[in-house]
Amino acid sequence: MIRRLLTFLIGLILVVVIAAIIIPFLIPESVYRDRAQIAASENLGREVTLAGDVRLSLLPNVQIQAHNVSIANEDGFGDVPFAEMAEMRVGVQLWPLLSRTVVIEEFILIDPVIRLEQRGNRNNWSFGPDDGTAAQAPADAGFVRRPGALPFEASLGDIRIENGFISFADGTQTREIEGLDLDIHMPGLDDPLDITGALTADGENMTLDLHLGSVRGFFEGEQVAARLDLGGNLIDLGFDGNILEGEDVRYSGRLSSDIPSIRALAAFAGAPLPPGAGLENFELSGNLSGGMNAFTLDASNAGQNDHIRLDDISGTGRFSVSLAGARPAIGGTLNLPRLDVTPYMPAVPETETPSGDVPAWSTERIDVSALGLVDADLDLTVGELTVQDIEISDAALDVELVNSRLEANLTRISLYEGSGRARFVANGRTATPSFSLFADLQSIAALPLLEAAAGFDRLSGTGRLTIDLLTSGHSQAELMNGLGGTGGFAFTDGAIRGVNLAQAIRGIESALTNRRLPDGFGEQEETDFSALEGTFTVANGIATNNDLIMLSPLVRVDGAGTVGIGGQALDYRLRPRAVASIEGQGGERDLQGVVVPILISGTFNNPRVGIDWDVVGRALLQGAIQGAISGEDPENAIRNVLGNALGLGGTQPASDETNPEGEPAEEDVDPAERLLRDLFGRGSSQQDDEEEGTATGDGGR
Repeated sequence: MIRRLLTFLIGLILVVVIAAIIIPFLIPESVYRDRAQIAASENLGREVTLAGDVRLSLLPNVQIQAHNVSIANEDGFGDVPFAEMAEMRVGVQLWPLLSRTVVIEEFILIDPVIRLEQRGNRNNWSFGPDDGTAAQAPADAGFVRRPGALPFEASLGDIRIENGFISFADGTQTREIEGLDLDIHMPGLDDPLDITGALTADGENMTLDLHLGSVRGFFEGEQVAARLDLGGNLIDLGFDGNILEGEDVRYSGRLSSDIPSIRALAAFAGAPLPPGAGLENFELSGNLSGGMNAFTLDASNAGQNDHIRLDDISGTGRFSVSLAGARPAIGGTLNLPRLDVTPYMPAVPETETPSGDVPAWSTERIDVSALGLVDADLDLTVGELTVQDIEISDAALDVELVNSRLEANLTRISLYEGSGRARFVANGRTATPSFSLFADLQSIAALPLLEAAAGFDRLSGTGRLTIDLLTSGHSQAELMNGLGGTGGFAFTDGAIRGVNLAQAIRGIESALTNRRLPDGFGEQEETDFSALEGTFTVANGIATNNDLIMLSPLVRVDGAGTVGIGGQALDYRLRPRAVASIEGQGGERDLQGVVVPILISGTFNNPRVGIDWDVVGRALLQGAIQGAISGEDPENAIRNVLGNALGLGGTQPASDETNPEGEPAEEDVDPAERLLRDLFGRGSSQQDDEEEGTATGDGGR
């Protein structure tokens, strides 16, 4: 009985084996081609066409080989197939299927072409039977790693894609991947998975090398080893670590990255950055940990070669990145030996101007869109901070960027022999961007600061400077014309270059005669001061000062006027007054002396300096009136006032010395008298003739 049963089973097996070998040859190709097309079409919800040869074998493995395979496009996306391939080969071991083990010996796609397209909220890559309803995923749907997630066995043999082509279009852009070669190898679910590949995306060559310690361990929430290497001209990235235990995908390991150009990578990704000089090379090396929506990079251990480098900025630190919001959010601390923020400030278009001149404010639009790329909250410690030409050392900087509004607080700075604090705000949230600057600087060396900040090299000294300014606009010209705020300064022990006020006052005699600027003005001249202070207000781009005071051993100076920052215009009046001695320096402002007003007008590139002759004339007339009221000869009164005030000397007795012609020596002529003669248009010969005539007339009478 048993013998007969065994004989029957062996015979049945032989029949099945022989049938599996013979049936594919007995059944017409069109039959299983049609059956395969119908089954595939029903499952995908698209028409599947096997236009070329189709071969089927059942033993020793189930193998299907088809040529010229195509999958129709979604309705409304045109007649071009969604996918095409020159050849498809699929081989599955038959006997392991009986024990719920899938052993794929080969899955090969030759020259596949896949066309992805999106139109509005519809796309052509969502498959499934079209029953008129759209399946809605539950709100809490997501990938969860849990034990028992893979209750079967599987093995991947020869899994390849050769010379693949993938395109994507959404109506605004078209992206293409060509030359896609992909090899996948996995002996079993408990064995490592290795994927290697290469492709060309929009003209950029890339390579991929992925290693996962265990596929089953990954899906079932175990800790598994992971390694990833991406290579190419755009990025060179490497990660070596572990996928951590747990339901969510979390990782930890060593990361290194080298991006030759962030701008090129952003442009490749379809999000080009605004024009600028920075944001090129980026390198980092450190410990990476995190999940799918957030990660942390710790690059604070220089002993492990940890570093962060952006362009010419390098340092160490620790920061985190969150991808859960509308924009990436970055937070952390950085320690930078040097930081130059100039390349990352909004670019101001250059205007043509002669060498050495102040260029006209540009009217071209300033792009502040870069403020909306990320949110950030960073604490920086910077050894040397550079903002355009301003150099700062030992800076503690808090940077907060939220929804296109940047606020940078310099809580501690050292610069130009002094210290202080500052705050800068750039707000791109509104239709018209706005900017503000506050600074409180103490014990500052004025010359290097003003030269670096504004190219002004005519004031030296040490003191305090405060400014609080606000403006808005789309261009440099709008910003300068809309400037408003307040400020103040107080400098000591310095000098003003370009004028010697004491010499200028002493030269007023010749100036009154020829109506020219007296000596004392020039690049080599300067006026020392013991104190220089004042306050100013700014409105609509015009700075107004009404309380300038300068104390000097030889002169005292008051000043008032305006500086048109927006219009680059000057309208300022200095009122220097000579003092008889250095006594009282730093004391009362109303010191003895005649005021000689100096007018500064014109433009930044063409300033004009002159004396207000009308004011001088009124002062002389006032002196004459006062002399008349007091009974003193007007000319003598003016002579004495001007002589004493200007250091020219008062009326002096005539000298007995004469020149060879019998006239008094020039140096013995009273300077104040010469000044009055020239002022009233009376030369010495004319005066002598009048005196002679008067004497003659009187005698005849």
